Amino acid sequence: MTLRNRFTLISSLSFGIVSIITSAVIFFAYYDSTKIFYFEKLRNTALISAIYYLEKDELPKDRHAQIKKEYNHLIQNNKVAVYDRDNKVTFGHNLHDKNIKPFHLQAARNNKRTEFMSDNQFYYGIFYPDNQGDFVVFVKSPNDSFQSQIWRLAIIMLSVLLIGLLAIYFLSRYLSKVVYKPISNVVERINTVDYNNISTAITSTNTNDEIDELIRSYNKLLGRISENVLLQQNFINYVSHEFKTPLAAISGNLEVFAQKDRTPEEYKKVAKESLENVYEIENILNNLLLMSGMSKLETAHQQVRVDELIWKIYEKLEPKAKENQSNIKIQLLVTKPDLLEFPGNETLLYLALYNIVENAIKYSYGRPVVITLSEKEYQLNIEVKDQGKGIHSDDLVKITETFYRGKNVDTIKGSGIGLSLSKSIFDHHYIVMKIDSVVNVGTSVLLVFPQNT
Repeated sequence: MTLRNRFTLISSLSFGIVSIITSAVIFFAYYDSTKIFYFEKLRNTALISAIYYLEKDELPKDRHAQIKKEYNHLIQNNKVAVYDRDNKVTFGHNLHDKNIKPFHLQAARNNKRTEFMSDNQFYYGIFYPDNQGDFVVFVKSPNDSFQSQIWRLAIIMLSVLLIGLLAIYFLSRYLSKVVYKPISNVVERINTVDYNNISTAITSTNTNDEIDELIRSYNKLLGRISENVLLQQNFINYVSHEFKTPLAAISGNLEVFAQKDRTPEEYKKVAKESLENVYEIENILNNLLLMSGMSKLETAHQQVRVDELIWKIYEKLEPKAKENQSNIKIQLLVTKPDLLEFPGNETLLYLALYNIVENAIKYSYGRPVVITLSEKEYQLNIEVKDQGKGIHSDDLVKITETFYRGKNVDTIKGSGIGLSLSKSIFDHHYIVMKIDSVVNVGTSVLLVFPQNT
């Protein structure tokens, strides 16, 4: 069932239920008030009848004659029965009425009055004490007029209810079309989106309502999907480019090398170059696997000595720095030892810091790399600073994107994964990474650790 049909059905049912309840209340209220009105008329008739029959001996003849003249037609039209204490009809024309039972007469004597309906007749009785004795005066009147009014009201209300239901149905259909037109427009725009360029957002209505919120949510989802698609495209391009080079070098060396016998030194040289290419491929694959599993990392951390991680990285990269005619300097400016202890994943933090320091060594061009551990506002800060080529401002905003490499990397090997992986690890540990760089001056990476709690 469509939303439009559901809206029409719900609104029609709601109106129908409310209308039926309202009609029922009105009908029964009118029924009771009309019945009370008819009984009230019969009460007056019963009182006049009592005066007419029982007060004849006490009223002057002219006064009684006047009453007889004025009310004779009323008394004759409403059959009257005046019962004595022995329940016998002594006056009136309503003789032997089977609907008037002894308990009705007794009820009139006990309660001074009684009323009931039977065989399409209204009955009303009053107790009337007189000098001739105690009497019960009963009058009756057909309820044809009453039934006619009730049926007329029922027909009118039923007709109004049916017309109202039809009106609300068609009105709901019209309103549902108006209400859901923006949704239809959104669906139409979504269906016309060019999926070759899904990053194109659909136009917002700027109405600040639920439809506008839906459009914004859709555009956010589309943006995330676009980023993932772009990431996959970059991954495919990266794999086809980066993996092809070392694989081609390995296969080319082996093909050339297999054409004739070589000296042991040549064997060693080819084996060394092939192993370097294999290790490069293995390193890229390991980084990719780590990145794909970042969202599945366990949140349980243990205390890690950050300064010890730095020294481990120093021992590992100092030989590489010397090969690059550079060196690593460590400055420890922390006065509170507890700041050097941080809850986290030791392996991941080591890898992230290693990538930062390794990048600094790659692009230091023979100048020293300085690692400074300091404290500020009871937070541990680590700065890795080099004096290399620096990063262009255009590249700086994208440098942490996966597979992205700056334009001025020249022939320096790299995958475009290390910095992106480091940022993901730091984000996982709520460590803020800030990168500042000036071309031909150098690059500074500042890591601000969260406060220990």
